[in-house]
Amino acid sequence: RVWIPDCTEVWKVAEVTRSYEEGDDVLHLCLEDGLELAYPIESHLPPLCNPDCLSGEDDLVALSYLHEPAVLHSLRVRFLEANAIYTYCGIILVAINPYKQLPIYEEEVIYAYSGREMGDMDPHIFALAEEAYKQMSRYGKNQSLIISGESGAGKTASAKYAMRYFTAVGGSLGDSSMEDKVLASSPVMEAFGNAKTTRNDNSSRFGKYIEIGFSQAYVMGATIKTYLLEKSRVTFQAKAERNYHIFYQLCASAALPELQGLGLCGAESFRYTSQGQCTHVEGTDDAADLDSTRHAFSLLGVLETEQLELFSVLTAILHLGNIMVRGRDRHGDGCFVEPTDKALGLFCTLLGIEESQVSRWLCYRKLVTTGETYMKPLSRQQALDSRDALAKYMYGQIFRWMASRVNRALRSPEGYHTSIGILDIYGFEMFELNSFEQFCINYANEKLQQLFNLHVFKLEQEEYMTEEIPWVFVDFYDNQPCIELIEGRLGILDLLNEECKMPQGSDGSWAQKLYQTHFSSSHFQKPKRPTDAFIVCHFAGKVEYQCNGFVEKNRDAVPEELVGLLRASKSALLTELFLEEGDSTVSLQSRRSSGPRLAGRPGRRSLPSNNKNKKSIASQFKASLHKLVEMLGSTTPHYIRCIKPNDSKKPFMFDSRRVVEQLRACGVLETIRISASGYPSRWTYQEFFSRYLPLVSREELTGTNKKQICNLALERLLQDPRKYQCGRSKVFFRAGQVAYLEELRYQRLRGACILLQRHLRGWLARQRFRRMYLAAICLQRYARGMLARRVLQRTRAAVVLQKTVRMALARRSYLRVHQAVLTIQAFARGMFARRFYQQV
Repeated sequence: RVWIPDCTEVWKVAEVTRSYEEGDDVLHLCLEDGLELAYPIESHLPPLCNPDCLSGEDDLVALSYLHEPAVLHSLRVRFLEANAIYTYCGIILVAINPYKQLPIYEEEVIYAYSGREMGDMDPHIFALAEEAYKQMSRYGKNQSLIISGESGAGKTASAKYAMRYFTAVGGSLGDSSMEDKVLASSPVMEAFGNAKTTRNDNSSRFGKYIEIGFSQAYVMGATIKTYLLEKSRVTFQAKAERNYHIFYQLCASAALPELQGLGLCGAESFRYTSQGQCTHVEGTDDAADLDSTRHAFSLLGVLETEQLELFSVLTAILHLGNIMVRGRDRHGDGCFVEPTDKALGLFCTLLGIEESQVSRWLCYRKLVTTGETYMKPLSRQQALDSRDALAKYMYGQIFRWMASRVNRALRSPEGYHTSIGILDIYGFEMFELNSFEQFCINYANEKLQQLFNLHVFKLEQEEYMTEEIPWVFVDFYDNQPCIELIEGRLGILDLLNEECKMPQGSDGSWAQKLYQTHFSSSHFQKPKRPTDAFIVCHFAGKVEYQCNGFVEKNRDAVPEELVGLLRASKSALLTELFLEEGDSTVSLQSRRSSGPRLAGRPGRRSLPSNNKNKKSIASQFKASLHKLVEMLGSTTPHYIRCIKPNDSKKPFMFDSRRVVEQLRACGVLETIRISASGYPSRWTYQEFFSRYLPLVSREELTGTNKKQICNLALERLLQDPRKYQCGRSKVFFRAGQVAYLEELRYQRLRGACILLQRHLRGWLARQRFRRMYLAAICLQRYARGMLARRVLQRTRAAVVLQKTVRMALARRSYLRVHQAVLTIQAFARGMFARRFYQQV
């Protein structure tokens, strides 16, 4: 049986019906539906199917034939037939989202996996978490769980299950509520960083690395690092998508007494929450979710007054989006905001700033030249862009403040010795229109894929050396050239940062610089269409990026005059929100003492009024990504690849085309390829002996131990020593050798079965004949008896009839004689009486 390509199922099974000779142009096949097919052979023969005994194997590396169709088939069989959502692939745990709640995460399941070795029980995220926890406890080395996948594949849920496991088995030392605080961070981070997209109702729009600290195997604290929040979602959402959950939670809870003064109403009333025309998600209760968020805030030590102040700032962002900016004339030379604008009044009231100042700096910009300062009026579109930039900046600061407060609550005063990190990060993305965010996401995946390749390669090498197998260099895909294209000198990011520094820098001029600089690169292509776009050949495929918006998003420019107004607000929270790196407590206190408008909490010094020294988004992301890779490189990584089985979010429905796209993009097939190039199938001597005992001869069974027995058997069965290697504790096979051994085992067992069947069928036939013989004798005996009894009964009946007839005849004769005698007597007596009478 072989696999052949299919347009719907990607791969389908066919059976070879005629012998193939080298040089044949076609392969004669029969499909499962009985259709005959002449399959043309171009360069390679179709891949072979694995033996049935390996169907649904819980570790894909154990397959005899390691290739894409085998992996896809095993995952499909396990997912649809066994409802198993977890499968191992070497060091990777493949997790398929079932889109259904399964009873496999209860507390008793956690403790069932606790203390067990990996492989003792079915594949599970708890098994991988236990392996990381065990290695940290035994060897004192930091561990990490790297969770990746498409939006909607279940990354966030997997991260939460892993956190639950660590807090359950690790407990806490000293602070009994630490595990509650660690778990409470999830609803807060989801409320502020997750949103509904077309692919997922609870999509994480940022990357996060949760580092759980341990001391003596007890949970001591945690730290959360965040990466690349999608701030553009605050001001724009595509159709059928939503803004961040927290805005809808506030709108759904507008009737609460403590929120009455904020001017809240339905989400459809605000521009920033209604653009996607999807203000409600089926199965989601936004009001109840706000209660969960507030409860989590309370567990994390955020006071009720601070929460209400935070909600005021969030509501102010919603009102900011409703401020109407009008053009002064049709040429668009200037614009203005109505003094009576209700949204403007609510925005300024909530933040404690002057309406006139806000309306002024929304419509004007201050330009400083050599010895001169003047006001430049903005067009209506520029003013709207300025308004949206302020909203995105405010939300970015809120998210950063929220993350810092979570970390403050999770920080352990005693510190911790070892840690387990959980990286929940966006997977490789490819859409019809790919923007700056997708470029950064795919850049991060390139770096992580390189780390993954090196780790898999290293583990493969260590396995060979441990087993004392001759090491043959395994070639693997090196994506360093692609990374150099992105982050190297005069790379895409360098040219982008350079363009952002130019006063007249634009997306179009940046695109032309890319074409000129990287036209000869094998990983860079220019689209055929005459548009400002470029193509990068990533490890997972080619992606076309539209240059529109790259320069502006990378600058992340914020109107400084408006930010200055917010810093001068009477709100203590705003003062803390707009602190930047390097601010000091002393400087903030001095600003406090200068007047009530600078009141705030101890913090850091604010930024200077210019943004010349501000790092671009790309530079910040590149630096944070390098730190993340260095941090992951210092840990022992464990990989979880989340797979989305279908786009319609239906439970236990498997779309092979979508699944294989993700397998190609997440490194699973690369792991398979690296394993297949060496000795992919590895069996311990005990496993080999137990499985292939029927192939071992009596002479070979006289060996001293199982290793010697296996060596002798393999010398006879495989003959070619290049097809296998015997290590210290395992025997290694080249691809296809296990299938060959399975065929030999099948033939041996089939011959034994035929022999057993022959003797058994003869015995059964004799038993059946004896039963029939005895049954026939028994039947004859009863039949003869019945016939004899029937003759006897007839004889008895004849006697009875004769007796009765004779009796009747005798009685009739007697009665006749008796009647005659009586008659004669009567006449005689009458005669005698008359005679006597006459005589008398």
